Amino acid sequence: MDIILLVKAAIMGLVEGFTEFLPISSTGHLILTGALLGMTDDKSKVFDIAIQTGAILAVIIVYWQRISGAVRDFGSSAKARRFVFNVAIGFMPAAIIGFFVYKKIKAYLFNAPVVAAAFIVGGLIILWVERRAKPTTVRIHDIDDMTPLDALKVGLVQCLGMIPGTSRSGSTIIGGMLLGLSRKAATDFSFFLAIPTLVAAGGYSLWKERALLSMADAPLFGVGFVVSFLSAWLCIRWLLRYIASHSFEVFAWYRIAFGIVVLFTAWSGLVVWVD
Repeated sequence: MDIILLVKAAIMGLVEGFTEFLPISSTGHLILTGALLGMTDDKSKVFDIAIQTGAILAVIIVYWQRISGAVRDFGSSAKARRFVFNVAIGFMPAAIIGFFVYKKIKAYLFNAPVVAAAFIVGGLIILWVERRAKPTTVRIHDIDDMTPLDALKVGLVQCLGMIPGTSRSGSTIIGGMLLGLSRKAATDFSFFLAIPTLVAAGGYSLWKERALLSMADAPLFGVGFVVSFLSAWLCIRWLLRYIASHSFEVFAWYRIAFGIVVLFTAWSGLVVWVD
């Protein structure tokens, strides 16, 4: 296996792990990084989705006590059942809507103006939400206080993350805050929703494009998976500490700056912002 290719896989794994759960769009960053590294073929696109499973494993590890407890107590605890059902309800809109519209999104929205606009508008929305956020607007301080309707609403908002540059985590976290969840509750629920959402997306992509893959690709995917897991684990632990005393405004300004980068790379021809 080409060492340079493994290094590129590690870089892509770092980008995936550090951006998947922040409200800054992992897709946009992977497109840019992949273009700069020359990883733009069909196999590379499958690779980008497959290494999300490493990031998901990090979520499972960090929240293992809660997840294992819900599975263990599902038959005897109403609280555990409500948690599992809420995650399932929140996942369903993305599963259903994604099945029907994702091909059209890929065909019509993977372009520089859309990605840049999503970054910039998303940044402005984060600034607006954070500056209007007050203790009196929060009605849900813990995910155990969520109703099925709350879960459904957050799940519907998550679907906005299908638009390139919007960010799945950004949609669920900021959307959750708009719906009355605390910053911590919205972030926690975003992490839990990521598990079925990204596992389903990764599994579907690998199955659909299995003809492109062979055992020779195992080292490439293995490196990307491991690095994605480690970087995501660090990112999640840092983010949970960060939100305890900080807002998301810094990510808003970063999104606006990155939107400008998208426009520049497209205008200069450095990156082709299409699928």
